[in-house]
Amino acid sequence: MTENNTPPAAGARLRRVALIGVFAALIGAFFAFDLDALISYQGLAENEAALKRAVAENRAITILAYMAVYIAAVVFSLPGALWLSLAGGLMFGTWQGGIIIIFAATIGACGLFIAARYVIGDSLRARAAGKWGASLQKFEAAFNRDAWSYMLVLRLLPIFPFFIVNLGAALVGVRFPVFVLTTFFGIMPGTFVFASIGNGISVLLQAGQRPDLSVMTSPQILGPLVALALLSLAPMVWRRVKRADNG
Repeated sequence: MTENNTPPAAGARLRRVALIGVFAALIGAFFAFDLDALISYQGLAENEAALKRAVAENRAITILAYMAVYIAAVVFSLPGALWLSLAGGLMFGTWQGGIIIIFAATIGACGLFIAARYVIGDSLRARAAGKWGASLQKFEAAFNRDAWSYMLVLRLLPIFPFFIVNLGAALVGVRFPVFVLTTFFGIMPGTFVFASIGNGISVLLQAGQRPDLSVMTSPQILGPLVALALLSLAPMVWRRVKRADNG
């Protein structure tokens, strides 16, 4: 039987270098092909006709290309993902566009989660442990005990930027299956709202106007999201009530 003589530390360094190399190549390609032009209002307005034509000529290839751009934008935390979501609604409609965005955003979030955990996670956790020590361990234990509830609240309500939640979840040790499922289902309501706005954006683009995104903070939209967030906290509250009764 042969043995792998590569020291664990060296193997970890090789994985980090490989991941960094892959991410560097992807971000280089992203800007080399001017894909960043699609994650801005101006880019969306200037390319509206071309985007619709691409969907009409080859829907499957366009969906894959769109998902690749969206995944890259999420992995590298590029600004303008909002306009990319609106583009999904513009190109594919409310329901299909929403589903495509949900899958792409979840895959991209998982990519950033993995990178944070295996590329920079160890060094950041070591520094944080040296500074906060036992307090950090208590926070991580408390968060992960109710990770389902906390992650759903963070996904349903845009309390923190999307990439901050992705990084934070990796650094506090949230289990990968919990991260995937809470991301996939937690972003659904908001994603379909953005896809719906994008689906009707053509008239505004042709008039040179921007869509009114303040609708996201209207009671009609924010109210149901808050209700869902409170519902996701119910299991945590119930467990704490039971512990108090038994104590």
